Amino acid sequence: MYLTLQNITKIFPPGRTGSEVIAVHNVNLDIQKGELVTLLGPSGCGKTTTLRMIAGFEFPTTGNIILDGQAINSLPPHKRDMSMVFQSYAIFPHLNVFENIAYGLHVHRVPKAAIQERVDKVLDLVHLQGYGDRAPTQLSGGQQQRVALARALVMEPKVLLMDEPLSNLDAKLREEMRTEIRRIQKELNITSVYVTHDQIEAMTLSDRIVVMNQGLIEQIGTPVEIYRFPNSRFVADFIGRANFVPGAVQAQRGASLTVAALGEVVHLTCIQREFRAQEAVTLIVRPEMVRIKKTGEPFPGVIRRAVYLGDVIEYDVEVSGQLLTGLETDPHVLDLFPEGEQVTVGFAEGCIQVLPGESPQNRLSYNQVVYEHRKHFLSSSG
Repeated sequence: MYLTLQNITKIFPPGRTGSEVIAVHNVNLDIQKGELVTLLGPSGCGKTTTLRMIAGFEFPTTGNIILDGQAINSLPPHKRDMSMVFQSYAIFPHLNVFENIAYGLHVHRVPKAAIQERVDKVLDLVHLQGYGDRAPTQLSGGQQQRVALARALVMEPKVLLMDEPLSNLDAKLREEMRTEIRRIQKELNITSVYVTHDQIEAMTLSDRIVVMNQGLIEQIGTPVEIYRFPNSRFVADFIGRANFVPGAVQAQRGASLTVAALGEVVHLTCIQREFRAQEAVTLIVRPEMVRIKKTGEPFPGVIRRAVYLGDVIEYDVEVSGQLLTGLETDPHVLDLFPEGEQVTVGFAEGCIQVLPGESPQNRLSYNQVVYEHRKHFLSSSG
């Protein structure tokens, strides 16, 4: 692997609360050369701290960071051969576009002719040809972010790091820049680590996504794997939308599972886990996997909300006392079921993920993780 994080933990010393803060706990991650990996999670999950440890702005309390076969834990940022794109752009206001991009090259005493060649090349790459003489105040937010990206790329780093670089842009510009960043990353085949709390950014940009929560890695996978096969309720809820349907296993034969749920017996296929008879489970049902028809589906239901959104019709339908969200995506369907309408509901065949039912035994609490790590850390250091 090209970039490896081995058992990385970051503990911040006691602050006003008087207790240590374990920001990142036992993170293990292998990143291949040329891969774009996104660290995704809510605020405070440890994703930015992890990125800062890769960059050298923070140092791990325990664990190793290895780049291209070399341990870089003790190296300062300027010796790690990495470039970073920040949320705030960090463009020098007194320098024009060319001077901003060339700044790092001047610091490294690159010859003038080489600077001109490399800056021209990245200006072309980020579609800012002819903008070299412009001041930052003459640029739009998207153009400023392109300058920040060009300044990082002109250094020809081994790894490109990006910390929520699109969060200050409006929705349309974010969409455009997502496409541009992915195009540039693929064109250069540059190893990249991207941090965001935006699931659409992560799904659009990434070869793989690392979902983090409370300093821990919840799941690592491709966008398809993360969305279609979440391995926890947190992942299913954070990535996209999901209905969580409680049930009890009746029987299992290979990849086929029979579950009692919503007052009926459901037959599910393509199940990847093994379950015991009578085991409590949770069905993960994405809204687009809910079928709502006048007749013909197994579950009786009542429409409680119907909204036409242009490309889809969104319904809330009550089934056996539980409210499910469903989407009608057929463009030929123009008539909405009215609120209060009696309907039938079904699930798309082979698309339902089944997880063990939530219980305190199924998952360590964050406080337990903190306690166990502190006990281990103190015993090993003492």
